[in-house]
Amino acid sequence: MTASTADHPTRRDFLFVATGAAAAVGGVVTLWPFISQMNPDASTIAAGAPIEVDLAPVAQGQDIKVFWRGKPIYISHRTKKQVEEVRAVPVSSLPDPQTDQARTKEGHEQWLVVIGICTHLGCIPIAHEGNYDGFFCPCHGSQYDASGRVRQGPAPLNLPVPPYQFVSDTKIQIG
Repeated sequence: MTASTADHPTRRDFLFVATGAAAAVGGVVTLWPFISQMNPDASTIAAGAPIEVDLAPVAQGQDIKVFWRGKPIYISHRTKKQVEEVRAVPVSSLPDPQTDQARTKEGHEQWLVVIGICTHLGCIPIAHEGNYDGFFCPCHGSQYDASGRVRQGPAPLNLPVPPYQFVSDTKIQIG
């Protein structure tokens, strides 16, 4: 009995396998740039990424401004007097009723974190200005108290509170 040619690989079989492997590798190499270009840009990822802010250097009564997603974020280290004053305001007297407790984190009442964009026409208010020791929008005269609640002027809503959490007693993560 003689051995058939199917029992032994031939040169033609090798060429088929090598050509198929080269085509598969070439296809993956060709498709890779098209697939990877669908991923978001690094600047897009960074724009929406959470940021951490160290609160240790912020003195009591001081405000700092940071930027998150292109928006100014005011972080206020309020004094005990400021906290007491904003908590004594009757909620029913506010144009956009909201308690100070709903705008701060429990155990960290001295810290106020708000998006610093006026809810009237999108201007940037000035901290520690106005009649309520809070924020004053010089463009149209809206005034916010030390809790970021609208008290006077054309602004219809309180300054928004961004999503944030305390990762330690002296550090917050926004976003």
